Amino acid sequence: MTRLYLVRHGETDWNAARRIQGSTDIPLNDRGRSQAAAAAELLARRRFDAVVASPLSRAFETGAIIASRLGLDEPAVDPQVVERSYGQAEGLTFEEVEARFPDGVAVPGRESRTAVLQRVEAALLAIAEERPGQSVVVATHGAVIRGIVNHVAPETDANAGVPIRNGSIHSFEVVDGALALVAFDDPIEVESEAPGRYSFDYQNALEGRGDA
Repeated sequence: MTRLYLVRHGETDWNAARRIQGSTDIPLNDRGRSQAAAAAELLARRRFDAVVASPLSRAFETGAIIASRLGLDEPAVDPQVVERSYGQAEGLTFEEVEARFPDGVAVPGRESRTAVLQRVEAALLAIAEERPGQSVVVATHGAVIRGIVNHVAPETDANAGVPIRNGSIHSFEVVDGALALVAFDDPIEVESEAPGRYSFDYQNALEGRGDA
């Protein structure tokens, strides 16, 4: 059994301004680095074997801060755990999104949820296959984590209202080639979410809309 701890990157200036980031490479701000360090302290309660990160700098730096605290090598980069692309909506505030792409209007270049789930699930299972029996931190993104949680545990209390806060930790087990959400019975997950209980739609103006 391999255990994967998915950590959302720390805050960026675009997060703070509520701009759609997606595949745009925006770095951590100072608050984001503090959030990554706080996540690292929680993770340090356990033993880990490796850190893997998205190639976007906000996720890679989050992973690097965690790896340093855990005494591990620099994160391995996996491009398949990169954030969902939002096409022409990237860089826009929520108000600008609503003005240019009101509900029902397609956003050119936006990656579908189905495509995101397919690539991320395959990547996580590959990470587990390469590291059987290990515990691995994966520094990644909000839409990535939310998609996996929705897929693995669509009807559970653990999924309802999950905030996917910057720096939050979400743990999974991979058993017999399948992902399973670990019950939130450990203070690592609970404490990582406690500073900000809010709906995921608040974080991303487009994630509340239906699409394939």
